[in-house]
Amino acid sequence: MEPSYLQLYRKGKLEEIENKLTQSLKNCNLCPRNCGVNRLRGEVGFCKTTRLAKVDSFFLHFGEEPELVGRGGSGTIFFSWCNLGCIYCQNYPISHLGEGREVSKEELAEMMITLQDNGAENINFVTPTHVVAQIVEALPLAIQKGLSLPLVYNCGGYESVETLKIIEGIFDIYMPDVKYSDSSVASRLSSAPNYWEVVKEVLKEMYRQVGGLVVTRGIAKKGLLIRHLVLPSRLAGSFKILDFIKEEISVNTYINIMEQYHPCFKAHYIKELSRRPTIEEFKEVVEYAKKLGFYRGF
Repeated sequence: MEPSYLQLYRKGKLEEIENKLTQSLKNCNLCPRNCGVNRLRGEVGFCKTTRLAKVDSFFLHFGEEPELVGRGGSGTIFFSWCNLGCIYCQNYPISHLGEGREVSKEELAEMMITLQDNGAENINFVTPTHVVAQIVEALPLAIQKGLSLPLVYNCGGYESVETLKIIEGIFDIYMPDVKYSDSSVASRLSSAPNYWEVVKEVLKEMYRQVGGLVVTRGIAKKGLLIRHLVLPSRLAGSFKILDFIKEEISVNTYINIMEQYHPCFKAHYIKELSRRPTIEEFKEVVEYAKKLGFYRGF
């Protein structure tokens, strides 16, 4: 299965998409925050990112889902900063403190090629939402050097549907981490007051574009893979999220229900977040997913 971005490249569509995204940086509306700052002139919005993307690290990741890891590992590029403000973020030195360095489009393209040359199964962009323009800008350069791997959009689910429509065909695998089904909780814990309303439309658009996860010889090639982190005290509203996915997306959806939450960053200041989920809290989410008929993932 050939990645769809190669078809866009041959048709001359990537340049058109790149121009639209770059124009968006002048009055930034790439994500639902619509900060309106001119990032091309160095103005800073919520994500603290201006013209260039900032990268913390890139490496072969063997801790992702088996369908992403395969034998060679997932070629992961960790971008600094984020368009969410999760107070319990386990990668807070990157997402909140901005560790990393700014990179040119040439450097970003070279990272993709280096990962491919070292055996990666895909290129996994972690927190791409606020730097999608810079990713698309670097993509033709990587293609010219031989890039041919599936591209993974590994995000927090707080996306602009309009931006997703612009980039249709570029990313083969959408992997949103659906965090909450209650926007008041999202506002308190991630500074995202309309999160649930946004993510519902985002999931429908992602599924429209790529469909269910297609796995060939154990390796994901295209489709939607949803992550969901179980939080203590049922803060995430997991049951409601699963209900929505079944009713509005598909019971065939691949869902990774994650149990690795532990208090990080400022979580210790929130009583409900100051502990790990119990085994019972995690199991009840998995059992509910099975009861609904989900069978892929977990």
